[in-house]
Amino acid sequence: MLKIGDFSKLSRVSIRMLRYYDDIGLLKPAETDPYTAYRYYSENQLPAVSRITALKDMGFGLSAIGEMLAGDNDKETLMRRLRLKQAELLELQEQTAYRLRLLETALERLRKDDQAMKYDVTLKTFPTRYAATVRMTIPSYGEEGVLWSTLMSETARMNLIPDEPCYCCAVFHDKEFKETDVDVEVQKTVKGHYPDTEHVIFRTLPEVTVAAAICRGSYSQMGDINAAVARWVSDNGYVYDGPMFNIYHVSPHETSDPNEFVTEVCYPVKKK
Repeated sequence: MLKIGDFSKLSRVSIRMLRYYDDIGLLKPAETDPYTAYRYYSENQLPAVSRITALKDMGFGLSAIGEMLAGDNDKETLMRRLRLKQAELLELQEQTAYRLRLLETALERLRKDDQAMKYDVTLKTFPTRYAATVRMTIPSYGEEGVLWSTLMSETARMNLIPDEPCYCCAVFHDKEFKETDVDVEVQKTVKGHYPDTEHVIFRTLPEVTVAAAICRGSYSQMGDINAAVARWVSDNGYVYDGPMFNIYHVSPHETSDPNEFVTEVCYPVKKK
């Protein structure tokens, strides 16, 4: 038998933690002296404490570890729980990477001159134009690519002739920001006339006047750009007049580098 101090050195787990494991029933001593209450451990318990430490390092809580080390857990059950933790950590990794990118963007913008933080808002009018359009309710804004894939696949054999200029837009029809089930329409302006397909509708888009601002780089700037447009609309006596849309001049289709994106943010407006 090993005294608790010796077992602590061999297991690389503190005496305080070993006592806590005992209190919660996770790892009981092999023997406890009824008179002195000294705890004694067996060398055979070292593999068990090693498994506890390994599972803790993987991110499991002590309660879950106790369940996993219970005698009725078979190999398949343990593998399933490990895979679930793996998926959870991968999702956390993606979220952390995204937050780090946001932080880096914010730091980079703070390093630049204040003038670089300003966005010029202009009033412009788009004339009537003919476009291939796909409108669907999708799970989230991040799934917009599904609409573009549908448009491209269903028109692949039509040899569409892009308009000059060719506007590739996404229109956001919901009257509020939504976390799920978003109503989005994508549009690509083209020359000529073509038959509709299952999901692609060809139609003439009406003339529209917009307050527009250019976003150069990551979409993380959209909040500031929207604020700049809102100030311009208020200061110049306009009101909103339809769903906002983005024109993708340089999109993820052309580059995988967010710093190279060029997006024109457009809010339809009219005079009060």
